[in-house]
Amino acid sequence: MLVHAVTPITVGPDEVARRQARYDSLAPAGVQVVLSDLDPDGPRALESVADVRHSETLVAEALSAAPDCDAVLPDCVLDPAVPADGSPLAGRPALGLLRLTVGAAVAAGHRIGAVARNPAIAAELRDRITAYGWSAAFHEVAVLDLQLTDIDDAVRWAEVMRPALLAARAAGVTAVVNGCSAVEVGELEPGLPLVLDPIRTGLGVLGALGGAPSPVPGVPA
Repeated sequence: MLVHAVTPITVGPDEVARRQARYDSLAPAGVQVVLSDLDPDGPRALESVADVRHSETLVAEALSAAPDCDAVLPDCVLDPAVPADGSPLAGRPALGLLRLTVGAAVAAGHRIGAVARNPAIAAELRDRITAYGWSAAFHEVAVLDLQLTDIDDAVRWAEVMRPALLAARAAGVTAVVNGCSAVEVGELEPGLPLVLDPIRTGLGVLGALGGAPSPVPGVPA
């Protein structure tokens, strides 16, 4: 199964390579993710509602024009351009890291929370959870007040995230979505809520299901 993915912001070749390496290491057998950078005119970070909407527009264009593949995927926990009703994008399955991750966790009986590095991302994540119909199983998004440059500093990210995980545990949350798909969070202390890495979890679900479904002959996509 070949999945074409695109970053939600313009990151440059070094960061594309770092993110591609994460996909290569986490993709299950039989699944290959090929990542491309967003348009050079894309936002350099998601810091505002305007950035989020600009990213969504460019991601939709990029995925609609993706080379031949079995499915398309935004490299972002906000699932930009992924139809909330599960319909395809330009005739191909549109996979969403958030939809795969939270859908599986809710189905397993978890009470869900999330963390995000800034208010704009947190607000969009809440809206996505609502659009997918999971509000009843969702607690809140804790804002970490981190910068884009912190996403490749796993130690700092985990350190700042710890108080949010303690608060989530106190509120009865059992699983917390790490609201940045590009962050690698190391091992945390026992007893905290399960931290859901969107790429690790989403690709794991995809692998367990045998990949994206093939089109049914005679049935329009």
